[in-house]
Amino acid sequence: MRPARVAVAAVGAVVVAGGAAVLAVGGGEGEGHDHHPEQAAPSGSAPSMLPSGTTALAGLDVPEQAAAFLDAWVDDGRVVRHDEGGDTVSEGQAYGLLAAVAADDEESFDEIWDWTTAELVRDDGLLSWRWADGEVVDDEPASDADLDAARALVLAGDRFGRDDLRADGTDLADVITDRLTVETSLGRILLPGLWADETEPYAYNPSYASPAAFDLLGEATGDERWAELQEGSAAVTTELLDATALPPDWAQVHEDGLVEAMPGPLGGGDPVQYGYDAPRLALRYAESCTESDVKLAGKTYAALERLDEPAARLDLGGGPLTEDRSPLSLTARAAAAAAAGEEQAGRDDLDGAAALATDHPTYYGQAWVVLASAMLTTDTLGGCAPLPGAAS
Repeated sequence: MRPARVAVAAVGAVVVAGGAAVLAVGGGEGEGHDHHPEQAAPSGSAPSMLPSGTTALAGLDVPEQAAAFLDAWVDDGRVVRHDEGGDTVSEGQAYGLLAAVAADDEESFDEIWDWTTAELVRDDGLLSWRWADGEVVDDEPASDADLDAARALVLAGDRFGRDDLRADGTDLADVITDRLTVETSLGRILLPGLWADETEPYAYNPSYASPAAFDLLGEATGDERWAELQEGSAAVTTELLDATALPPDWAQVHEDGLVEAMPGPLGGGDPVQYGYDAPRLALRYAESCTESDVKLAGKTYAALERLDEPAARLDLGGGPLTEDRSPLSLTARAAAAAAAGEEQAGRDDLDGAAALATDHPTYYGQAWVVLASAMLTTDTLGGCAPLPGAAS
């Protein structure tokens, strides 16, 4: 097997590769499905209003946080991005399903899954990415949403004693492995969408990899490809974190093992950065039940701990690219701290994230406060919590 290598293709950012600062120019609008330009709290801005009838997340335990999220952002089974024009994305539906599991709310779970099935599920079983103004406006799947939805369905089937939900989850899992994975010399990896298998090198989003979901779905389906996905994803993550202090939002993986940080899914758009996607990597790896995965999450803490509060967007060495703040960034540092054995720091950052999401409520920020609290402090979502009992 040819040794893996990492290169940093920086556009519009200052990044650190192999200890050296690299300045590159360019940039533009993001091309990926997970671009969240409105999800940060502007530094020094006045608090925005919570959607009508909602409860603040700060001070609540995980089921209460999850219930508050469902009350605020779900309308008749549709997770509505009130702060982004009122549309709905498959990622949001999957987050809603996971929140319903965390809230132990079978009725809400059914409503969300029924709406998703009626409006987003494609003929092949994958989920269309975006719905707006009464119809699907982008039917390309986003694999993180499909993965999270399959995970939620299997979990709900077990929690609520529902063979129908479990079967829906394993059926979706089978489509994911069949259509959204590919073999490289580093192992099997998860493609971000169907479009990504058209050319090599393969576009790759490091934050889509979810060891806990891979384990859960592998056990539920008996398909060895899920174990292969865990190994291949860990290999790519290792190469990225050996090259830079923080993972990028987007990368690409060559068949021969070369891994490159990229400015967007197709090499354009946002600069190479640790922005609104990459922080999810630490959260997903910190909840893994595999020690080597947890250590990968912990590697990001060295760059994050020296910051008073991580900005919403950082370069790959940890330098701020904005003054805006994001609850996701704080939850990710909480995960990294927990994985590095700094439990009190992790608890403090979880509390800080909940407070920030309360003061500046956004769909994405509040979703990740709920998910991070569930993932890091409980086994509700099927992982191994590094901060058990830490949530309020």
